[in-house]
Amino acid sequence: MPSEPRLVSGMASDASLDRQDELPYRRRQQALLREFGTAALQTRDFRQILQHAAELSARGLGCSYAKVLEYLPDEKRLIVRAGIGWPAGTVDHVTLGADIESPAGFAYQTGQSVISNHLQEETRFRTPALLAKHGIKRAINVLIRRGGEGDVPFGVLEADSHDPGQFDDADADFLAGFAGLLGIAIERQHADAKLQEALEHEALLTREMSHRVKNSLTSVVGLLRVQARGSDSVDVKHALENAAMRVASIAEVHDHLWRGGKVGFVDLADFVEHLCRNLQSSAPEHRLQYRSDPIVISADKAIPLGLLVNELVTNAIKYAYVDGPGVIAVDAREIDGHLLVEISDQGAGLPDGFDINQPRKSLGFRVVSGLVRQLMGELTISTNIPRGALFTIRLPLDHPQQSLDAY
Repeated sequence: MPSEPRLVSGMASDASLDRQDELPYRRRQQALLREFGTAALQTRDFRQILQHAAELSARGLGCSYAKVLEYLPDEKRLIVRAGIGWPAGTVDHVTLGADIESPAGFAYQTGQSVISNHLQEETRFRTPALLAKHGIKRAINVLIRRGGEGDVPFGVLEADSHDPGQFDDADADFLAGFAGLLGIAIERQHADAKLQEALEHEALLTREMSHRVKNSLTSVVGLLRVQARGSDSVDVKHALENAAMRVASIAEVHDHLWRGGKVGFVDLADFVEHLCRNLQSSAPEHRLQYRSDPIVISADKAIPLGLLVNELVTNAIKYAYVDGPGVIAVDAREIDGHLLVEISDQGAGLPDGFDINQPRKSLGFRVVSGLVRQLMGELTISTNIPRGALFTIRLPLDHPQQSLDAY
């Protein structure tokens, strides 16, 4: 890579590193750069990236100390955000001057890499107290360019050693390469954080909208039931009560949407339980049994599915048991990537030759047929064992995890 501008003090001759040892030394540095580049792309842990950069850069330069410094614009200082070799309490607490009188400050202000091979004799800069305290004899400071909007640098990557010796141009290039990779990783973290913030805001708005829709639908349910109680016509009363139950099923979905942790998706087991409890309260003489696998489905499927369960359970409540109370069962499970929902009773059963697709006056079965088509599913009607009716709905499942991975 092209050499960055640098300020050098006390540079050694070309013999500072034994020629026989230099090639494996540089190869090891290149291997560490590749290792860090791969690791930085695979983790979303910001602190881990900073710490890994400090550790690998120190290893590549054969020194015991390294640190990542972040610039604090309000204080106009550089704070240690990660490091190796420094005592506990250094990270997030110790700060260094960011003015051009300090090596790290000069690198930050000018963008030049700074090599100081004799800090105890340094005349260009003051030696930071942290380095003097630990007997640091030589150091390299390079700018961490973050790029992105505004191209504001993040801070400085610094390698330090208390051993006598010499850092050279190739060492500075190695550390600058590390700083370049680190800057890219930091900018990606910044972009990810902004995206996550936007997604969380969108999720908050979605939940708020679902909450308001649920409250509005609940008000509609109340009005329909008030009208039903005030009607003198039995047919009108039943029609209004049925409409109220259908609207309540939709409200139940929106209630789960705003309460749930996965935006746009509903926990089917929890949803079926609440739906059946509401239906049970309207038919206390019967007993509703319900069971569901822990399946997550989208709201687009939950709403028509909730209406389907409502229609078929309500139908069983009305017509399955003519002589007294009985049991109605709702079972939902996943089989081979499909959702299988069964609503069954042990009542009188359906008439011989019953065909749901035949024209009929019953709104309920017309609604059922339309909802099955909307779900792109299949409805099978058969005799339950040992008696009664069995309605089986089979529909393709979403793969919600693929959709949720974006959040």
